[in-house]
Amino acid sequence: MDSLFRGTLWTILILFTLPHLTCNMLCPGSCLCNIMGSVKCVGDAITDIPHNLPVHTYLLQLNGTQMNIINERSLADQDLLLRFSLTYSHLHAIHPNAFHVAPQLKSVKLSSNDLSTISARVFSPLATLEQLYLDGNQLETIAPDMFEGLVSLLYLDLSRNKLTSPASDVFDGLTKLTFLNLGRNSINKLPPTIFHSLTNLLQLMIYNNDLEELEAGIFDKLVNLVELKIHQNQITILPPQVFWSLKNLKTLTLSSNRLQAIPEKTFYNMPKLTKLTIYNNPLLSLPDQLMGHMPDMTDLYLYATNLTTVPGNVFANMSGLLRLNFHLNDKLRELPSDLFCCLPKLEKLSLKSNDLLYLHPQLFSGLTTLGILLLNDNKLKSLPDNIFQGLGGVLTVDLKNNHLETLSGDTFLSNSVLKALHLGGNPWDCTCSIRGIAKWIRKHEHVVLDGQDVMCHSPVDQLLRTIGSLQDEEFNFCDAKILKSSYLFTTQTPVVASTTTMPTTMPTTMPTTMPTTMPTTTSGTTEGATQQVTILTTTPTTKPSALPSTILSTMLQTPTTNEPNEEFLPNTEKPSSHYKSDNFYDTLLIEEGPEFVHHNLHKGWVYVWFLPSNAALTGLLMFCYILLVAAGLFLIFAAVFCMYRLNNIMDKLKAQCAHPPE
Repeated sequence: MDSLFRGTLWTILILFTLPHLTCNMLCPGSCLCNIMGSVKCVGDAITDIPHNLPVHTYLLQLNGTQMNIINERSLADQDLLLRFSLTYSHLHAIHPNAFHVAPQLKSVKLSSNDLSTISARVFSPLATLEQLYLDGNQLETIAPDMFEGLVSLLYLDLSRNKLTSPASDVFDGLTKLTFLNLGRNSINKLPPTIFHSLTNLLQLMIYNNDLEELEAGIFDKLVNLVELKIHQNQITILPPQVFWSLKNLKTLTLSSNRLQAIPEKTFYNMPKLTKLTIYNNPLLSLPDQLMGHMPDMTDLYLYATNLTTVPGNVFANMSGLLRLNFHLNDKLRELPSDLFCCLPKLEKLSLKSNDLLYLHPQLFSGLTTLGILLLNDNKLKSLPDNIFQGLGGVLTVDLKNNHLETLSGDTFLSNSVLKALHLGGNPWDCTCSIRGIAKWIRKHEHVVLDGQDVMCHSPVDQLLRTIGSLQDEEFNFCDAKILKSSYLFTTQTPVVASTTTMPTTMPTTMPTTMPTTMPTTTSGTTEGATQQVTILTTTPTTKPSALPSTILSTMLQTPTTNEPNEEFLPNTEKPSSHYKSDNFYDTLLIEEGPEFVHHNLHKGWVYVWFLPSNAALTGLLMFCYILLVAAGLFLIFAAVFCMYRLNNIMDKLKAQCAHPPE
């Protein structure tokens, strides 16, 4: 049994190995042969098509050879050959009868060679040819009858040549052609009827040429066209309705031309369009009626233009739009409030690198499915509090490199799924108005990806601090009511005011930094009225040891007992309830400035004085000053010492010179 099993195994192995051995034995040198009939030959040693190819070869690929010409008999005896490729071989000539011996070919690829001319009707014997690649050569002209007889041709690539002005009838007869690539040539003019015979064409590439205009009616017969690429030309004007016959078009690229205007209704009658590029054109304006019904449009590229604004309805007919790239328009300053009203499926909106100064509060309200919003590199100085209210599903918002100084703490309140927020590169003002957004950033520090770059630019004492490091207690003074150049104390309870004088001698706890004068005004009313005391501050010129007795009427003296003192009541009127000014005692009211006010209640008197607002900064500056003085003195002494040492050395040298050794 074992010998029988081993014998069967050897038989199977031989049966599977024999075809490979036979194939390898028939395969020429410098070639790789596949049992299925594919042969690939590479190398400088190849100067012509090998004649000892396997008989069942259907695909022959020659690459990087020294085969400069296809001779009359080069393809002879290859009756089963269907696909022939000769690339990167410096091919410069084809014998006029080279393909007469292989009329069965369905694909010929002669890309990246040195062909400058091709004989007329050289491909005519190939009645079944479906693919012809002539790209990457040096062709300057095409003979009118070069493609005569290619009735089955589907794919023709003439890109990366030197064509300038092909004849109007050069493609006549190619009625089955579905793909034509004329890109990367030097074509400056196309006859208006050059494509009229290509009624089955699906893809037409004319990009990277020197076209200055499109002839009216040039696309009229291309009713089945799906893709049209005309980008990177020199087109300055479009004929009216030039695209109207392209009812099946899905992709249209007009970018990188010289269009300053687009005719009205240019993009009408293209309901199947899914991608449109108009970027990198010096457009100055867009007509009110530009886009027709395009429910399948998913991608629109409208950037790098000279637009200052756009019509409010320019995107209105694109209900299926997913990605809108409306950026790099360095003159775009204004967007209509309803510009994005009708884009219920939009997922990405790029408005970066424009010149936007202001955004309408309802600009994004209809973008309920938006996931990415790019607003970076504009000139936005502020944002409405509810600008992002409708963006419940937004994941990324980029606001870096604008002119934002503050944001409301509720700006991102409704963006519960926000994952990435960029706020760096803005001149944030870290005064009271920053309190809300600072608190939000501390709570969502994992969302602000560039938190280390979100820094204070003002005031000076907060310079270069990150907003996330600002603590809420640092803004306690913001709870006060601020008046310009004054301090206002208010109470809604019955008040007591008097014009009596205060003691001439202050308690020992009173600082000696009290201003020389403090003009005051007081007013007293009956129950339910409001007391208002305004203290105007002046810069002290002296440091008196006692406060003048006429500074302030009782310095807002308030009785500490439950019953009011009658001598402080106007006339004989008594309040119906006892008085206590809680607002004054519990709230410190100051104006932001170089100094702040402190107060204390002592035996019914309120004592007010001023303290420097930034003692730490003053100490630091004084330390730096002392350090610099010390360093200067050290350098002076070091220089004197060096001069002293140098003088001694010079004396010694002079002595040696005067008494040289014998």
